[in-house]
Order: sequence, then C-alpha cells, then structure tokens
Amino acid sequence: MTFFKREEDFTCKVCGSKVKGTGYTNHCPNCLFSLHVDEDVPGDRASSCKGLMDPIKVEIKDGEYILIHKCRKCKKVTKNKTLENDNFEEILKLL
Repeated sequence: MTFFKREEDFTCKVCGSKVKGTGYTNHCPNCLFSLHVDEDVPGDRASSCKGLMDPIKVEIKDGEYILIHKCRKCKKVTKNKTLENDNFEEILKLL
C-alpha cells in the first residue's frame, strides 16, 4: 500500500488543540478525534465525506496501541497507530 506523507498542522474540531503535524499525524493527540479526509490510501486526502471520526476503541497488537475510529457521517471504520505524544489517559479509557 502506498502512503502519502503529509506534514499538515491543524486545529482540532473537537477540543480546539493546535496540532503540529509530523507527516504521520491523523488524529488529535489530546482528545484522539479525527476527520474523515482519506479515502483509500493514508494521506490521499481524497474523501469527500469530511465527517468527524470518533475514537471508539483501542486494540493492542504486537505491543502497539491501535486506535479505531468510526465516522459519524458515513460510518467508515479505520485503524491507526497511536503516537508517543498521544494522551495516554484517553487511550486507556478506550481499552
């Protein structure tokens, strides 16, 4: 699978945090919410949905925390790795 690295800064639509993108940032590290901006490939920004994506649960795979999002608008479910600067208390709430 191709991955498009995009270093984009954004303001979280849920908690208002200013987020500095690293190229791998796909959710707010404070509240863990995301936006449905990618369609088929991470970073493609091809989705026309643009719905808010709720963090609905976390899975642990090979010692890594995987964040599961569900789009409020179209119901698409995605999986994304958490990053070291993510709010660990919020991650624990989803386990």
